[in-house]
Amino acid sequence: MRKKTVRDIDVRGRRVFVRVDFNVPLDHGQITDDHRIVASLPTITYLLDHGAAVILASHLGRPKGVDDALRMSPIAARLSELLGRPVRTLDDCVGPAVQQAVATMKPGDVVLLENLRFHREEEANDPAFARQLASLADVYVNDAFGTAHRAHASTAGIAAYLPAVAGLLMERELQFLGGVLEQPRPPLVVILGGAKVSDKIGVIQNLLRLAQTMLIGGGMCYTFLRAAGAAIGASLCEEDRVDLARSLMAEAKQRGVDLILPVDVVAAPRVEAGAATRTVDARAIPDGWAGVDIGPRTIAAFSVPISRAGMVLWNGPMGVFEIPAFAEGTRAIAKVVAESPGESIVGGGDTGAAVEEFGYADKMTHISTGGGASLEFMEGKTLPGVAVLQDA
Repeated sequence: MRKKTVRDIDVRGRRVFVRVDFNVPLDHGQITDDHRIVASLPTITYLLDHGAAVILASHLGRPKGVDDALRMSPIAARLSELLGRPVRTLDDCVGPAVQQAVATMKPGDVVLLENLRFHREEEANDPAFARQLASLADVYVNDAFGTAHRAHASTAGIAAYLPAVAGLLMERELQFLGGVLEQPRPPLVVILGGAKVSDKIGVIQNLLRLAQTMLIGGGMCYTFLRAAGAAIGASLCEEDRVDLARSLMAEAKQRGVDLILPVDVVAAPRVEAGAATRTVDARAIPDGWAGVDIGPRTIAAFSVPISRAGMVLWNGPMGVFEIPAFAEGTRAIAKVVAESPGESIVGGGDTGAAVEEFGYADKMTHISTGGGASLEFMEGKTLPGVAVLQDA
């Protein structure tokens, strides 16, 4: 797990290729959330303060070839504001013009390459493309944990041609997420939500080895409730995962893990804003009604182990929090986690967005920048973008 970082190498006078995750949401060319850009600042600032010329590279969206709506220029403009220095954008990420521009860079200069995914070879992890990227620099730094589960040219292939180390954001992700897997501070309370059991099977199986308590909410809880014999009405249920849910509950019991399901839920006849709601017994949801959030008794039941935890790992909202009427469970759990005396590690994606929206982000020990990457890491999988970095 311990990887060399930018602190372990001499970068003075060198060109450093930094793979960042600037895949930010845009609305008509305007950035609507710059958290991923802000998260990269410690690494970029460290390199500039230590005399490096910094070459930044990222993907943006899912282009099929060159797409003017997904160019990196808005990101460069915002990054320039944040750094207080010019950030030059290049018209491509490889080729003679890029080589020429990079060759004239001096210590303290910053360039941002054009969207890596304008080239098919990026996602194909094409060795020739990876070699072209590597030819721009003397050192490779991966600071894009959110893409570390992908073996792409800029996240894995490039490390075959350059010394490869972690950035400070990558180091932080490995430190906190790795801490859960390697040295969890007991009692470890795992909170899992989100829509599907199938998305979290590997995570549940891996964390049952480590957790003292596992709290199941979100859409996935109804598959577990069905497995426990509950009437779940029209709630989301993966019928093909009911037997699996039953076996996971049996495994939790065998391991002495307290796996807690909702005792009441907020139900609605339609999963949309303005729908009628009522709080019902989680095991007796009326026909035609679907569970959309955990109820007040469940919030109280979940709050007890969270408030006594040595470490909390939370991945997945407790309900359809994007609709205000269905958001109270997620908001309440965010508050309890924020006030918990233990370390609080929040998975990326929707959970991080919810914590941010409800104003508890600064109270959490760590919010991961990787949705899919943090899930795969928690499953115990080796991430290609981490594996290629030099061991400390």
